[in-house]
Amino acid sequence: MNGKFITLAERESDVLDWGVMGWLSRPTTTGAKDLVVIEVTLDPTFGHNFHKHPDQEEVIYVVEGEIEQWLGTEMRILSVGDSVFIPADVVHASFNVSDRPAKVIAILGPCAGEEGYQLIEVYDQSPWNSLRNS
Repeated sequence: MNGKFITLAERESDVLDWGVMGWLSRPTTTGAKDLVVIEVTLDPTFGHNFHKHPDQEEVIYVVEGEIEQWLGTEMRILSVGDSVFIPADVVHASFNVSDRPAKVIAILGPCAGEEGYQLIEVYDQSPWNSLRNS
């Protein structure tokens, strides 16, 4: 394949209970082997709870709003233009703590599995299940 244009109207999206994942690039859509790129909209007061990607590095870049970003047990508030690099197998989470949607671009690599994106949820395990309550 020599690349692919994807218009907003053609973009595949997954609507989840915490927001929307708009797939900009993944193996099934673009034939990508090394990059998964997702436009993620986090609904107000919701987020992508603690998880990790065992075989993928990730960069999250804030394009709209503010998010409470966790990298392991460290938390920072990220605003437009801020980013975080997450090494493979490091637990992280992103929460929108405002009353308006927040938008980030998530870039992961290399692709893992058929969809290019694999994760393990750990929000119900210690210490992740108590970090936001302390």
